[in-house]
Amino acid sequence: MNIHDLYRPFLRHFRSRRMQDFYRRFQITPATRVLDVGGTGFNWSLCPFRPNLTLLNIRPPREKEEGIGQWIIADARHLPFKDCAFEVVYSNSVIEHLGTWDNMRQMASEIRRVGIRYFVQTPNRRFPIEPHLLTPFVHWFPKWLQRRLLRNFTLWGLVTHPTPQDCENFLREVRLLDEEELQRLFPDAEIRRERFLGLSKSLTALKL
Repeated sequence: MNIHDLYRPFLRHFRSRRMQDFYRRFQITPATRVLDVGGTGFNWSLCPFRPNLTLLNIRPPREKEEGIGQWIIADARHLPFKDCAFEVVYSNSVIEHLGTWDNMRQMASEIRRVGIRYFVQTPNRRFPIEPHLLTPFVHWFPKWLQRRLLRNFTLWGLVTHPTPQDCENFLREVRLLDEEELQRLFPDAEIRRERFLGLSKSLTALKL
């Protein structure tokens, strides 16, 4: 079983709502030039139509993605585009996977450079459930304790049976952000909270 299978219904629900909000706020049309940094075709399959879409990722698609104008293989820290090349830059649950503050700062700077407007979403570190591990509170513990818990005391570990190296890779890759940190990365943005059960589940940096 894949860990994504467990929360795919919730993923579809939240991302459908998020995409509807994105289309409404940014008044997206089929002609709007949009760059998706780090995404796949999944989010766009939830929409009634696709904009003039360029999708950038560090790896090629597993299969042909319909309705994507271009698929670019590149690093989010070094976007291969001119300043203000896109009307909107979109990124969903990507920036927290860059591992270090400096990497996130570089990605944020590049998004602000190439996009006239932007929409950057990330899970909220202050929400009690870690979304990648599907386990409460573990992300609030120090790294040495997380390292001991990942394999046998998280839903991710019990389902996927990660190797010790998989656990190390996760700890190096994933660094959740809180609202203050996201604002520092995007100082010209409005930070919007997406709530679940009254708590702020994720954060979005918006520049309209």
